[in-house]
Amino acid sequence: MDLSSLKGAEGSNRSSFRRGRGHGSGNGKTAGKGHKGQKARSGAPRPGFEGGQMPLYRRIPKRGFKCRNSKDIVGINLSALERFDNDAVVSVETLIETGIVKNPRDGVKILGNGEFTKKLTVQANAFSAGAKEKIEALGGKAEVI
Repeated sequence: MDLSSLKGAEGSNRSSFRRGRGHGSGNGKTAGKGHKGQKARSGAPRPGFEGGQMPLYRRIPKRGFKCRNSKDIVGINLSALERFDNDAVVSVETLIETGIVKNPRDGVKILGNGEFTKKLTVQANAFSAGAKEKIEALGGKAEVI
């Protein structure tokens, strides 16, 4: 191994293009920065700087409030659980496998809407009071995970 055979790791060198190395390089003299002006010099301003004018991202009104502690819970009605067999264990994983839930996000809550006739053991992050009553009235279990 010698210095002439050294190479950077795959993907580490963004560009082998050498700027400002004379006319023969294809990008010599001004090195792609044009002639004079603020952006041609070193210490040019950051992206989004508008020369002291109030920048666009500060001129646009900000609306509302986004609570950083809020959770995105997916609600599932009891009628969607009718496709499972009697005495089956229904968990978040089985809901994903059957396609009832695509993305569980921060949790799954079982809601009490619709007809429900099966005896199931349902494991979810939360249950509504109506859903819990209907599941347990048929001899099933509502387990909070």
